[in-house]
Amino acid sequence: KVVSGFETSLLIIPFKSIECWVLRGHSLAVSLFKKGDLKMKSVPTIEKYMTTVPHTIGAEQTLEKAIHVMNEYRIRHLPVLSGGQLVGILTDRDIKLVESFKDVDIKKVKVDEAFTPDPYISSPKALLNEVCAEMVLHKYGCVLIEDNHKLVGIFTWVDALRAFDELLTTRLKN
Repeated sequence: KVVSGFETSLLIIPFKSIECWVLRGHSLAVSLFKKGDLKMKSVPTIEKYMTTVPHTIGAEQTLEKAIHVMNEYRIRHLPVLSGGQLVGILTDRDIKLVESFKDVDIKKVKVDEAFTPDPYISSPKALLNEVCAEMVLHKYGCVLIEDNHKLVGIFTWVDALRAFDELLTTRLKN
């Protein structure tokens, strides 16, 4: 159960060899914690799971170039830069939509005609659960990570699944 307004650390409650996660602040968890029956594990930041140094594309480049980059690196999201500044995100879905229009030449269409402006941007210090909650709420396929207005990473749903796998195999393991 997700409860807003509580602290972001999680408490692990052992129960018949299964560990239950509850947010600190829940009355039962607080009373058990005060008795010393619980051990605390903090929520990791997005920095731990993001892809650093993401591939990018210039707004003035063609969709043909973007498709080449996506295919070469087997990626679906390209942060779009203009004058060195992040201006948006180009996804494989954006490209498919443009390609679906009649008489479109991807050798001539520029990225700045197809990308999505104002992408979801987060800090590398943002908590994993908060970023994932925003991705779910808005159905984002990725989050761009900036530090001091500089693109430092990208966090995709594949990265989220990798984080989920690691958390299940390490933190929930007996």
